[in-house]
Amino acid sequence: MTAPLIYLLAGEVSGDLLGGRLMAALREQTGDNIRFAGVGGTLMQAQGLHSLFPMEELSLMGIAEVLPHLPNLLRRLKETEADLRAQAPAALVTIDAPSFTLRISQRVADLGMPRLHYVAPQVWAWREGRARKLARKTDRLLTLLPFEPPYFTRYGLPADYVGHPVIEGGAGQGDGAGFRARHGIAADAPVLIVLPGSRRGEVGRLAAVFGATVAALVRRFPTLRIVVPTVAPVASLVQQAVGAWPGQPILVTGGAEKFDAFAAGTAALAASGTVALELALADLPMVIAYRLNGLTWQLARRLVKVPYASLVNLILDRPCVPELLQEACTPDRLAQTLGGLLMPSSEAAAEQRDGFIQLREKLGVGRELPSARAAQIILETIR
Repeated sequence: MTAPLIYLLAGEVSGDLLGGRLMAALREQTGDNIRFAGVGGTLMQAQGLHSLFPMEELSLMGIAEVLPHLPNLLRRLKETEADLRAQAPAALVTIDAPSFTLRISQRVADLGMPRLHYVAPQVWAWREGRARKLARKTDRLLTLLPFEPPYFTRYGLPADYVGHPVIEGGAGQGDGAGFRARHGIAADAPVLIVLPGSRRGEVGRLAAVFGATVAALVRRFPTLRIVVPTVAPVASLVQQAVGAWPGQPILVTGGAEKFDAFAAGTAALAASGTVALELALADLPMVIAYRLNGLTWQLARRLVKVPYASLVNLILDRPCVPELLQEACTPDRLAQTLGGLLMPSSEAAAEQRDGFIQLREKLGVGRELPSARAAQIILETIR
């Protein structure tokens, strides 16, 4: 029997990660009796995808970045549509990057194959009308968060919660003792993990505030050690920012070293983002902070409908972790809140950890992996 062909489209690094894990799960569940085509990055190519063109051509953000590349993007749209029609796959799986992937999905609706979209747009935060539009562009939706499906099923779009990829990242499997030994940190010394963001704008707005917070905490906790995990695109900027911080800051890169740092940590100060889920899976109490420029903040306050910034609080639907945003994001407020988490036998830290138990249950930690569940739904759909 001819192996079914799955056509996958990803346009960003995060989508390539999802796609790579999904392809591995599809291969496992079919006994490798499956074929792939489409567009993806290095992780998807490692699973057997011959990308139609380099995925990096689609990894553009903002009008200023997109406009110079618009002719090439339009050409890639036509090439991808033509390739899809020629390949006639058993299913089309589009992964995030909706400005490109969903345009393709809508263009090939006449082919009659199942079209699945992986990663729901955050209509629960703003522009809920996008849910109705999405129902016209795909046939089935795979969501990362447990509260997302009802936003789409009300418009007739079947939506399945498969789980967040953070579950598969290893955030709760770090070696804290090994990290302390490698970096000369005493077993009883408090450790603050500081994460000022993964984008240059975030680091630029938060580094000085975080530095002043660290200085205040080191005065209060003289043995406090500071660890700053970062990523390659902002590593030099972060290194420059933390150079003058007290607490002998340790700069680390790479997922394994980051998760070892989490396991060694006492508490964390983090820019709002997916890292909050990683910290929760690592059972590390945290304070979430963020600053936007003034105009963007005023606009966000009018458009965003949800009461929380952190995914931890959104999933639990209550304020489990403190959020100090915009005017509240000051060194005094941050240091005061973090000080409570750094105290021995901290009640505030214990309360957060109780919430993390509930979060892990809601995320399905210990049950079927998100990529395996997504693969199962895709195979059920094409059967």
